[in-house]
Amino acid sequence: MAQTLYDKIWDNHVVYSDESSNLSLLYIDRHYVHEVTSPQAFDGLRINERKVRRPDLTFATVDHNVPTTNRSLPIVDQISSLQIKALENNCKEFGIKLFDIHDKYQGIVHVIGPELGLTLPGSTIVCGDSHTSTHGAFGSLAFGIGTSEVEHVLATQCLWMKKSKNFEIVLNGGLKQNQAVTSKDVILNIIRKIGTSGGSGSVIEYKGNYISSLTMEKRMTICNMSIEAGARAGLVAPDDVTFEYLRGRVYTPKNELFDQQIDDWKNLRSDNGAQYDKTFSIDIDNLAPQVTWGTNPAMTTDVDSAIPSPDEYSKGNDDEKKSAIKALEYMNLKPGLPITDISVDRVFIGSCTNARLEDLIEASNAVKGKKVSSSVKAMVVPGSQQVKIAAEKLGLDKIFINAGFEWREPGCSMCLGMNPDILQAGERCASTSNRNFEGRQGTGGRTHLVSPFMAAAAAIAGKFVDVREWV
Repeated sequence: MAQTLYDKIWDNHVVYSDESSNLSLLYIDRHYVHEVTSPQAFDGLRINERKVRRPDLTFATVDHNVPTTNRSLPIVDQISSLQIKALENNCKEFGIKLFDIHDKYQGIVHVIGPELGLTLPGSTIVCGDSHTSTHGAFGSLAFGIGTSEVEHVLATQCLWMKKSKNFEIVLNGGLKQNQAVTSKDVILNIIRKIGTSGGSGSVIEYKGNYISSLTMEKRMTICNMSIEAGARAGLVAPDDVTFEYLRGRVYTPKNELFDQQIDDWKNLRSDNGAQYDKTFSIDIDNLAPQVTWGTNPAMTTDVDSAIPSPDEYSKGNDDEKKSAIKALEYMNLKPGLPITDISVDRVFIGSCTNARLEDLIEASNAVKGKKVSSSVKAMVVPGSQQVKIAAEKLGLDKIFINAGFEWREPGCSMCLGMNPDILQAGERCASTSNRNFEGRQGTGGRTHLVSPFMAAAAAIAGKFVDVREWV
């Protein structure tokens, strides 16, 4: 029987299936841990006198709470300091590898997993963070879990799950698009069209010649935001682009063993005739740069368009209309206002969505030789120490600093209001992160999700611009 990629990975990891509950016990190949969702899980192990089942398959880093300023200074926020110290102690007690705040491999968990070669095709990966879907770009089944599930995986290396449905999204065209339209625009447009619940109960597999043309970093951006479409995970079948990205990484198999793995990984693709529960397709050729205008990622429009009216957005759905009215009030925007008339106070280039080297190169191309608007405070936060080092070797730090950006240390930073990098009430931010919920970047802060190129251009202009004209 023809199988999808998701079916194959699932079947390869089922330890036991309980037909009465429709649940399966799934073996987990990699468990990523950070400082925010793990303390209670480790406490649970102690209370129940349990050990970590496979510490060699568990990897930890600090990212959510870490300050992105001078790392030689004490951490001022007491909660952040306690959580970071707790992770250090927990990893030491239970024998888990930790990339701590001073480690050369420290960074956002969904950035360092792939760049270190810990994320491998065909594997199951979990983390106490919803954007674990990022790793699906490598053909791995990767998803976020709750704190109680973190404890369960630590103790057993397994997880009880209900199998999801198969959702195929085919992306074609776009091969002649210039750098003004990016994979961030593509995933925002997908969410705009299918909605934040369009992928509910499903694992999305992204296919088509557009996906095949993308680098791994751009594929990661698309898989990262699968969760914003309501999906459990996102998947891209591994190919030669995947294999060459992984070759020679710190934790990847070496030499002949790596080549043997590739032979196995080449089978990780959906069979001809495999059945999907749902299919959706998009032609990328005429896609414009995207900007969110509301308080969820589906509230998105083209940069050369205007804020829609609640009636236009909701298409007769009363709940959607109420949501749009509430969002416009929170964002302090009026229907009919051109997107390019919206000024910004802050610009944030970073997060597990867009803080990789290619993202920073993309943003630097928009600001080189220019100056940040006097009305804007802009910052660049690399996704990892390795990204920061590579960017500095290319001189990107100097390009940003000379333009008036702050060049920071790696961490989740302003993606979420869980560290000192937050918006003040009423401030409007062009952000390369993944969520624009009310208060996500700070109480009362207003977030517009865009690509790195769009964010960088907004910093220079002081407002949103159609970057197709910049190119």
